[in-house]
Amino acid sequence: MSYQKFLGREEVLVLPFLGGHHVDAENKRLRVVEPPKKFGWYTFAIKRGEAVLRGTADVPDRSKLQKVRGHLFGTRLVSDGARAEPLHLIPDDEPAAFSLCIARRWHSGQLLFDTLEFDTDAEELVRRAFEDSVGLASISGVPATLRAAFGYALLTRVSARMQIPFAPAEVRPAIATVAQNGVPAAEAELRRLVAEREQSRREMDELNRRRQEEAAREEIAAAREARVEAVRQLRETVDQRAERALRDAGAELRSLRRVGEHLEVIFTFMNERFISLVDAATLQVIDSGICLGHPPADEELTLESLPSVIREAIETDALVILRHA
Repeated sequence: MSYQKFLGREEVLVLPFLGGHHVDAENKRLRVVEPPKKFGWYTFAIKRGEAVLRGTADVPDRSKLQKVRGHLFGTRLVSDGARAEPLHLIPDDEPAAFSLCIARRWHSGQLLFDTLEFDTDAEELVRRAFEDSVGLASISGVPATLRAAFGYALLTRVSARMQIPFAPAEVRPAIATVAQNGVPAAEAELRRLVAEREQSRREMDELNRRRQEEAAREEIAAAREARVEAVRQLRETVDQRAERALRDAGAELRSLRRVGEHLEVIFTFMNERFISLVDAATLQVIDSGICLGHPPADEELTLESLPSVIREAIETDALVILRHA
């Protein structure tokens, strides 16, 4: 075989198409280039990890696949342990309710219809009980899978009337009781589900409320912390500016105290102690703490220029201190 012919060789597989954009072969999943319009068995050409539809196919031999035996409940197969799994590729001629069925488990884990087995007396008795909406307490010899299928079907009927949806896995622990006791047990099981769901919703609502409250508290705390940090940083900046302004003028800062939007500054200069009030943002003097003429002209000064004015007042013997500790 030439290299070119080898590259052009394609693998052909018969696979079930169960919807979507993929088909499953043994040990691999393949993307379908153009999915068929109906579920069924098809021939696919496999090229570079893709499945190209070639046409419909006859059902292949599935004898090597795992056999699963049980009873039909709608489009599900009820097997051992009251497991109710979706059953795929059921014939167009719908089987009778509660039919005994053989399925095969495909490589993907899904159940594929294989064949129906002959009914026993039990299947017909269960169908009559279902028609009469009575439990199976008075009927003996009913296999466990048939009892479970009957219980699921009865729950489905009662669910439609009560408008309470359910999934088989939700009610599986109670399915034997429902099958045994009929409609009252089905109603009780559905009411239990409703109560459980309502309790869970209330608990979830309460949990969400607590989470929201906690988030709100954390947000408030974070905002408060951010404000405190901003004030601290601003205060550090103002403190540093005030200290630098006085130091550059030859004065020495003693303390700072915030008074609303103002800053009370205590400093010493030329062996004297002064208390001034300045704007916290601009360091403009609000109240110098000394007499600056009549009328006063405090607002014309800043903390940087105040020491030079004090120096002039001291040197001209005009100093009058207005604020003493």
